[in-house]
Amino acid sequence: MTEKIVDVWQRPLQDLRISVIDRCNFRCTYCMPAEVFGPDYAFLKEEFLLTFDEIERLAKLFVRMGVKKIRLTGGEPLLRKDLPQLIKRLVKIEGLTDIGLTTNGIHLTKQAKALKEAGLMRVNVSLDALDDDVFRNINGRNVSTKPILRGIEEAKSAGLDVKVNMVVKKGMNDNQILKMAAYCKEQCIPLRFIEFMDVGSTNGWNFEQVITKKELIDMIGRVYPIEPIDPHYFGEVAKRYRYVGTEAEVGFITSVSESFCSSCTRARISAEGRLYTCLFATTGTDLRTLIRGGIDDEKLFQIVQDVWNKRNDRYSDERTEESANNRPKIEMSYIGG
Repeated sequence: MTEKIVDVWQRPLQDLRISVIDRCNFRCTYCMPAEVFGPDYAFLKEEFLLTFDEIERLAKLFVRMGVKKIRLTGGEPLLRKDLPQLIKRLVKIEGLTDIGLTTNGIHLTKQAKALKEAGLMRVNVSLDALDDDVFRNINGRNVSTKPILRGIEEAKSAGLDVKVNMVVKKGMNDNQILKMAAYCKEQCIPLRFIEFMDVGSTNGWNFEQVITKKELIDMIGRVYPIEPIDPHYFGEVAKRYRYVGTEAEVGFITSVSESFCSSCTRARISAEGRLYTCLFATTGTDLRTLIRGGIDDEKLFQIVQDVWNKRNDRYSDERTEESANNRPKIEMSYIGG
């Protein structure tokens, strides 16, 4: 039985993002810069990650609270061993209507078919450039776009819904905006332009590097006219548009220039099992210790419900240059996107 819960601002809990691993095979400059996440960086040992049993238990609890959609994230989630086995368990949860995954796409060529067969519905593939030199500079691993583009094709062939996410940063890949728009328009793949955000405390964010939704729309619209379309549901993150005269879609995630805090319905569970109520959170609630301490479902339900009922996060509404650069925030590699 679903027991819908709301926070201080009457925002319901509808979406859950679960980070299954904190490791990644890329070192993207805006997420896991190599100078911080170097060869000696201490990632979580396997025993500190939530087990599949623990993830399934939490997923059932959150669905009971009103969650309809789960997205698996990382780090790079396809580095988690036997991930299709987890997906098979999650898709059986009554009341869960959508399960997706965010990935850098490099392992999709080998795993897309198994993920689809397990019940995965969609993938969001991070691809920040089409030119190899630009892409190599971003990912920090000298990886070309070829395996990512092959992974996208394999995912489509397997029957997965595919979206592409592009983080846009001035001076990093702004010369790729129109190329990415053209590629995704031609392939009829929804593209999401994501404003460079101050997630975590290691990516050197400053507002001068942000290319806003307005700037993006002006740039794209001069070449490919676009028109707004209605959101699919309350709490949808992307501002959606389509290219005039086509069904090809493009969207903009505007955490910096146009906050969407008022309709945020997302909770996040980090790789080590902490519950966060905001992407820009500084602290979380340790669910792993509670579970491994033997807590029963009803007590765990009450604790999570209390956390959400007291939630008053409005970081993007309140962001300033000072808070963005001086407030400690959980890293993307732990909390996912």
